[in-house]
Amino acid sequence: MIDNLYCYFMKKWTPAKQEKILGTNQRITILNTLIDVLSSDETIKLVDKYIRNNEPLHLMGVNADKINELNKNERLKQIVNSCGVINADGASVVLASRYLGKPLPERVAGIDLMMRLVELCENKSYSVYLLGAKQEIVETTAEVLKTRFPKLNLIGYHNGYFKEQDWSNISNILKELKPNIVFVGITSPIKEYLIEYLQNEGNNSVFMGVGGSFDVISGNLPRAPLWMQKSGLEWLFRVILEPRRLFKRYFFGNLAFLKSVWKEKNK
Repeated sequence: MIDNLYCYFMKKWTPAKQEKILGTNQRITILNTLIDVLSSDETIKLVDKYIRNNEPLHLMGVNADKINELNKNERLKQIVNSCGVINADGASVVLASRYLGKPLPERVAGIDLMMRLVELCENKSYSVYLLGAKQEIVETTAEVLKTRFPKLNLIGYHNGYFKEQDWSNISNILKELKPNIVFVGITSPIKEYLIEYLQNEGNNSVFMGVGGSFDVISGNLPRAPLWMQKSGLEWLFRVILEPRRLFKRYFFGNLAFLKSVWKEKNK
């Protein structure tokens, strides 16, 4: 069923939908992955432009783990590289860009970008929808955001526990509400598949995958201390919190990423 849906939306997808604004982006390539040379400030301005022009956008953040995965998953690679904005959401990606002689300006951390976009939405009366996580987590996230941003137009939320056959229902909800930004906290790569499906069903929102940000914002998981964030060690803090789930992904994954970057530099 997943493969049938993939074929369906790949036939319907038209790159020209995002080219109007995409053409201004400067990009580099690292390990078959396109990445925009954008700071956080520049990303915010670009997203604002998409919203004002009512252009659909898949706002993507890539780290070492995502790059490793897309090099094993052709479908995911096509989706990532077709996104309108692709940020470096990982210190290792920024370091790799410098090692390869095509430096990126900074890491654009997903949760920080999300909070800045929420602030943008409050200031400009843009509407926001939350999609993902457990019901109690997404509810608490909505409450926290409304407390921090009292004027935020948060028009709805939905947990992430639904099946593929429910995607059309999610699409219909979004078509009715027409949110300017949809933050999606669902596991990759289903998150990417879902966003592309929703866009190809005619939803013109800005869609941003936010990983586990709902868990952090809701208080379900703590965020790394500021010194670890600034030192590029936020991944290590996450491993300490969830060693069984993340140890193999980050330690072996980072080693595989570094090895691949070294090969790219010396080929």
